[in-house]
Amino acid sequence: MPDKNLLTRRRFLFDAATVAGTGGLLASLPLPAWAVPVPDLQSDAIASDFFDLRIGPTRIGVNGRNATALGINGSVPGPLLRFREGETVTLDVHNDLDADSSLHWHGLLVPTDMDGVPGLSFAGIRPGGTYRYRFDVIQNGTYWYHSHSGLQEQSGVYGPIIIDAAGPEPIEFDREFIVLLSDWTFEDPWNVLANLKRQDDYYNGRRPLRDVASMWSEMRMSQTDIADVTGLTYTYLLNGRDATSNWTGIFKLGERVRLRFINGSATSFFNVRIPGLEMTIVQADGQNIDPVSVEEFQIGVAETYDAIVTPADEAYTLMAESMDRSGFVRGTLAPRAGMAAVVPKLREPPNLKMRDIGMSHNGMGDHAMHGMEPVEHNHRRGPGVANLNDMPLNRLKDPGIGLESVQHRALCYADLRSVVKNSDSRPPGRKLEIHLTGNMHRYMWSFDGVKFTEVESPIVFEYGERVRLVLVNDTMMSHPIHLHGMFMELVNGNGAHNPRKHTVTVKPAERLEVDITADAPGHWAFHCHLLYHMKAGMMQSVRVSRAELST
Repeated sequence: MPDKNLLTRRRFLFDAATVAGTGGLLASLPLPAWAVPVPDLQSDAIASDFFDLRIGPTRIGVNGRNATALGINGSVPGPLLRFREGETVTLDVHNDLDADSSLHWHGLLVPTDMDGVPGLSFAGIRPGGTYRYRFDVIQNGTYWYHSHSGLQEQSGVYGPIIIDAAGPEPIEFDREFIVLLSDWTFEDPWNVLANLKRQDDYYNGRRPLRDVASMWSEMRMSQTDIADVTGLTYTYLLNGRDATSNWTGIFKLGERVRLRFINGSATSFFNVRIPGLEMTIVQADGQNIDPVSVEEFQIGVAETYDAIVTPADEAYTLMAESMDRSGFVRGTLAPRAGMAAVVPKLREPPNLKMRDIGMSHNGMGDHAMHGMEPVEHNHRRGPGVANLNDMPLNRLKDPGIGLESVQHRALCYADLRSVVKNSDSRPPGRKLEIHLTGNMHRYMWSFDGVKFTEVESPIVFEYGERVRLVLVNDTMMSHPIHLHGMFMELVNGNGAHNPRKHTVTVKPAERLEVDITADAPGHWAFHCHLLYHMKAGMMQSVRVSRAELST
């Protein structure tokens, strides 16, 4: 019997259908008679406890072309929201669209009715309506916000959040810049999804290598399936600007510069580097970590990383390549306006390897070669499950697809160690294994072989319990998995200093473990943050139940 406290699935489907029925939304919405430039997003803004936000159509310029987007307060990205830890903030959000809308505060620990997921934590914001978000700010760091309605996030409804610490700032820096990465398409996002459903490699400009094509075809996979949506339709943006616009951050010689990287894209991973300049990673997903010096890092969709750099008296290119290397966006760090550095050429695109499906060339998994037992599968098989990974890998020391063989140091999850001890030192009371499943050729995505529209009951955590969540990726694609309402402690060998993350990237064929303290009563979304995967079914709900909630 379906759980009575589960989100009303019919209501969710109705909301999705309502938004889907506005396929011509971007073309038909009336435009304001005024123009607003791209916000500079720089963090000299003073923290405030009240914000008035309007979601509506606006004009943007990308690669010399004008486009109609969905913006916040007339711009894409939306304005910087700066809070202060320990204060109560109020945000009045007005919906000027002809479809329902919402805003979700990604990574913020807020009451469930303030989380902004239509049909789950609240009813959504109707056309012409206003919703007042009000919550206590109980954390600090770099975060972001975005719509959780339809595919509006792809069309421009997103922006950055900075939360200042209540006490002394533990990270020393003289200047800071937001680096918000995103992807833009001139296509209607619903057409993009329809194209993927009709032909899974619709945006794949590369075909499998001939000598291995037949082998991969037998597995219903392609070794060039790095990203669903690529530079064939995407223009990659940095703070709302394309590569030709060259966003530039001006520093003074000798300054320690803090770069707050946010991946606010709909579906693009980025490999980030600044040639000639070492980066010291000091924060991941808003949580301070022991400093790690690297020359490159991969940032999954919805993740954030803060880096400290100390540039010399010269210009530097800030290079963000899409993971499949079908495109890039660049910016510049310089001591004076008008300076620029050489822009590196795109590197050769990567191909998936046999280990990315948990198999070596002889058909045996790496774990089998190390004497490890196969994982017991307990999820549903069906047309939406193209592959089961019997030999999942530990890939915590893997910096990500395309970075395995670089000749410099690239960040990996094994490098992340929390500065402070986690407040809950109890061992997990139980272990829950969830498989990330999909069929690329049918463009079906799910957890445990069950897409969200077919789920009959939520994942239930008892209030206060400690749960070990085991995520097993049965697909050949990387998935950024996001849990609302609670942080996940990435089990990477650092014990009480395991890093806390709101989004974890699970690589192909990987087995990744996180610990969760179920301290947030209510209903929460749990999903892949690749927008089209979520819409195609890779989503579930989590109910944190107190005794009185389950009666």
